[in-house]
Amino acid sequence: MDWIRHFIENGSSHLEAFIASTGYLGVILLMAIESFNIPLPSEIILTFTGYLVEQGTLNFHLAVLAGAVGCVVGSVPSYFLGYYGGRPFLEKHGKWLLLTPHDMEVSEKWVGKYGNFTFFICRMLPVVRTFISLPAGVLKARFWPFVIYTFIGSWIWSYVLVWVGMKFGQNQTIFKQYWHRFDTLIIAVCFILGCLYVYKHVRHFRHASRQNHSPLDK
Repeated sequence: MDWIRHFIENGSSHLEAFIASTGYLGVILLMAIESFNIPLPSEIILTFTGYLVEQGTLNFHLAVLAGAVGCVVGSVPSYFLGYYGGRPFLEKHGKWLLLTPHDMEVSEKWVGKYGNFTFFICRMLPVVRTFISLPAGVLKARFWPFVIYTFIGSWIWSYVLVWVGMKFGQNQTIFKQYWHRFDTLIIAVCFILGCLYVYKHVRHFRHASRQNHSPLDK
């Protein structure tokens, strides 16, 4: 696990340096990338941002705002990609984003049950928040309610994670002590969960490919 630990530590250092040098624009860019169906974890981006807030490099409220704005910036093109590409686009290219027909069915049920409020809820759920914009476009969700709920949900998400990053900065000695005690276990658990997530989605793709027609055609 040593090479994984070194990889994470080096990546963390580069990410922290990038945000420190680019400021709020860097936060917006990174959050936009995450919201454009690219799994760059906002949990990492925003906690590092909070750490820099505690160090006095960034302002708390502006950092939170940058996180929410970045989410909207990345979500809008993803929404239109789904809106104009539709289900055929998702059927053809969804596998590259680890979006399965099952994910689309779940999205439809959520939207059918909660309406546009779905996008508010999903912006505060790990993993789901990264990919919800594309199904929103496919389902032809109303654009402005989608944008508003995306912003509000992302603002709350950013607020919590930036605050967590600040607390980490204030108590980094304690956190580092526990990290060095359990770092191997934490890395192993994260690795296993990541593999399970990928395996689950690959299994759905294989199952769908054995069927004569796609579930999206219903």
